Amino acid sequence: MSQDLGFDGKVAVITGAGGGLGRQHALMLAGRGALIVVNDLGGAVDGSGSDETAAEKVVAEITAAGGEAVADANSVATAEGGEAIIQTAIDAFGKVDIVINNAGILRDKSFHNMTPDLSDAVIDVHLRGAFYVTRPAWVRMREQGYGRVVSTASAAGIFGNFGQANYGAAKLGLVGLTRVLAVEGAKYNIKANAIAPLAATRMTEDILPDEMKVALAPQAVSPLVTWLCHEDCESTGRLYAVGGGRVAEVFLGETQGYTKLGHNAEDLRDNWDTVTDRDGYVVPANIAEETGLFIQKLSEAAGS
Repeated sequence: MSQDLGFDGKVAVITGAGGGLGRQHALMLAGRGALIVVNDLGGAVDGSGSDETAAEKVVAEITAAGGEAVADANSVATAEGGEAIIQTAIDAFGKVDIVINNAGILRDKSFHNMTPDLSDAVIDVHLRGAFYVTRPAWVRMREQGYGRVVSTASAAGIFGNFGQANYGAAKLGLVGLTRVLAVEGAKYNIKANAIAPLAATRMTEDILPDEMKVALAPQAVSPLVTWLCHEDCESTGRLYAVGGGRVAEVFLGETQGYTKLGHNAEDLRDNWDTVTDRDGYVVPANIAEETGLFIQKLSEAAGS
């Protein structure tokens, strides 16, 4: 029988953990021995307001079950807030091993009605928030030669969704951040991955039909997050769709394409089916591999 995945002594910082997905991640990791920083500003879905008791209630749940956790109510949306969140982990537990970027808000509006206050606030929390929290943790992870980062992307950014230009842009930005962190963290045993969850939470309660809400309970996402945060998990730079008991990898592929040195617009028109033919696509692991594909094709074209 295989051994359960334990987290004894590992310190996990989880943003937006006062409810929904973050709360479930916190409970599951704490139940496996992790020391948790439960961060939550306690605001409304649109980011307004604050309530420190959101994080404190989850801490109470964890400690009642025999775990260890501290509450943090700093905002992820500023560099100072990000530093303060990580400092909470250092002050309480002396280190940080895991960062789960989960905090989020919604300010949906069709693109022609999108205003800077709607876009800036969402990008500040989702994308900049991940920068602000992960960077001070990253410095310490490099020094200790160990770290795990999981960021919460979304199908809205990967595949698109009406009325969520701000949210989608921020969420796909997290995928780009994840890919870079995976490259830079490789020699320090820091793994970074992203998830695109489908779950019934406060942010989706008006979208999902009632009959789907039980199947898509937030706790169905946490096993994947738990595995990606574990020291035995070698996955890095990857993106996973998860929800309701299903887990699947989502990836960016590149077709073999059409290559002709000095091609013009008419060449592209006449060979567009070749440009978009997905047979024989490749999945580059990093920019070096993708550039290598270009060099190979250009060399072949030059030699023909």
